[in-house]
Amino acid sequence: MEENNNEGYDSTKDRKDDAAGTAGEEAKSTANEFKEGWNEATKSTGENKKMLAGILGIVLGAFGVHKFILGYNKEGIILVALTVVGIATSCLFFGIFLYMAAGIVGLIEGIIYLTKSDEEFYQTYQVGKKPWF
Repeated sequence: MEENNNEGYDSTKDRKDDAAGTAGEEAKSTANEFKEGWNEATKSTGENKKMLAGILGIVLGAFGVHKFILGYNKEGIILVALTVVGIATSCLFFGIFLYMAAGIVGLIEGIIYLTKSDEEFYQTYQVGKKPWF
């Protein structure tokens, strides 16, 4: 009579370990692909910020959103303050003037952003940090 030397051995365990290892490798590969895609989509070369800041400058320029996109927080707060004071003021003419001034600044800057070349925009507003016009 032969003895069974396979006590405690489970052949399905090897297959489970192999499947888990393969799944782990696939997960790491997928995570790396996602990370590379995210880095590509959010890289701060002038083009992404140029389009976004230009369009937001034209559409929401009075609220200074384009300034916040470029990292000019102080200038963005100035535009927001002009708009809020302009809307909240009791003097109608003065309020309209402040609101329109902030809106015109945003409109002009949005157009300037979109008409510059990518390299010129990057050098001027992201490297040179020119806050106005």
